[in-house]
Amino acid sequence: MRVLVVEDGHEYIETLGRFLVEGFSWERAGSGPEALARLEEAGHDALFLDMCFDRAPPEELFGDLEATADRFNGDPVQARRFLENNQGNYILAAIREAGHRIPVLMSYDFEGEPRRWGHIAERFGPVDYLPGNSGPAEVASRLHDLVAG
Repeated sequence: MRVLVVEDGHEYIETLGRFLVEGFSWERAGSGPEALARLEEAGHDALFLDMCFDRAPPEELFGDLEATADRFNGDPVQARRFLENNQGNYILAAIREAGHRIPVLMSYDFEGEPRRWGHIAERFGPVDYLPGNSGPAEVASRLHDLVAG
């Protein structure tokens, strides 16, 4: 299975690449724009998507900083933090808007946010999630389930 890992660090790609070798091929994209470019290449079976992009340069973040700042009483610092903390959702939306239907496994714990997760799953499926502290075996199982449909 060829999986594109979208994260602004290297934690997931290193961990998954170390522990899930057999049957998997891992590639990394460090931002939403890079993920879209990589998805234009044929052959990815699934995408593993981090939610928080607090190390990404501002110009690589999806989302309207000015409009988001308006939601935070004009505070650009809070707006940027919001975009960073929710960047996975923005990337997922951009991937779907570009016409890519690739299965996506998000690294985030939506357990306490069932309404939010329901909206994401309904609008952007096929998609699933796992908390960031999930082990490689659980990641492998969920990816196989997603790809099998």
